[in-house]
Amino acid sequence: MHGLKQQIIQMIESLPDNVTVDDIIAELYFRLQVDAGLKELDEGKWIPHEEVEKRMSKWLTK
Repeated sequence: MHGLKQQIIQMIESLPDNVTVDDIIAELYFRLQVDAGLKELDEGKWIPHEEVEKRMSKWLTK
């Protein structure tokens, strides 16, 4: 086995023995979101930190 399938198997094997199906799904979803974010970064689809602060300022208090 190679590639993505092997990575997913290794991820599941690294979880504790008392893992639930919900835990596995949560880990897979987290991985999916991280991979999507990294892909966007590779494609240059990112927002500068200063712009994020500007957009978030209405929700954040200092």
